[in-house]
Amino acid sequence: MQSDNSEYSSFLEQMQDVKPLNAEKRAVVTKQENSLKQQLKREALQKQIALDDNGLSIEHVTPIDPHDFLSYKQDGVQEGVFKNLRLGKYDIDSRLSLQRMKFDDARLILFETITDCHKRGIRTLLVDHGLGLNSKPFPGFMKSYVNQWLKEIEAVIAFHTALKQHGGLASVYVLLKKHANQKQINRERHQKRL
Repeated sequence: MQSDNSEYSSFLEQMQDVKPLNAEKRAVVTKQENSLKQQLKREALQKQIALDDNGLSIEHVTPIDPHDFLSYKQDGVQEGVFKNLRLGKYDIDSRLSLQRMKFDDARLILFETITDCHKRGIRTLLVDHGLGLNSKPFPGFMKSYVNQWLKEIEAVIAFHTALKQHGGLASVYVLLKKHANQKQINRERHQKRL
C-alpha cells in the first residue's frame, strides 16, 4: 500500500503546475458535419445527373419558326400509317404538356414519358410544346428542341404537327415503335385467326 501512496504522491508532485481547462457550457459544432452533409448531397446530385443524362442534345439546335409544321418519318414507316398519324386518326393514348416548363425539366420529362409509354405498349401520344412566340433566346425555342429531341429518341418512329382541335402548331402527334411484348401479342393474335 505504501508503494501506491508514494506513486500517488509522485503523481501529485508532477501535476502541481498543471491548470485545469475551462469547460465551456455549449456544444461545439464542427464543420465536419456540414462537409459530410455537403458530400452526401454532392454524391446524390452526381447520381441524379448520371440518371438524367438521357443522350438528348442540349448544345446546338436548328431554330424553327413557331408557325412551321413539324414532320418526321423513319425509313420503313408505311405511308398509310404516316398519313393516319398526320390526319389525327389514331387514338391519343397519352398527352404531355411541356408549356411553361424549364428547359432541363422538359428534356428529362419528355424522355421519361416516351420511354414509359413505349414500355407500356402505348403507340400514340400528343406532346404540347407551345408556339413560343416570345421565348428566349429565340422564338420557337422549345418547339425547336422538341423537334430535335424526338428524332434522337430511339422509340420514336414518326411525328407530325397536330390538327387544330389537338393544339395545332403548338402540339405534335408522336408515333412510337411497338414494344417487343406488343409484337408478341400481335403474333399470337394473328396465329389464332389462321
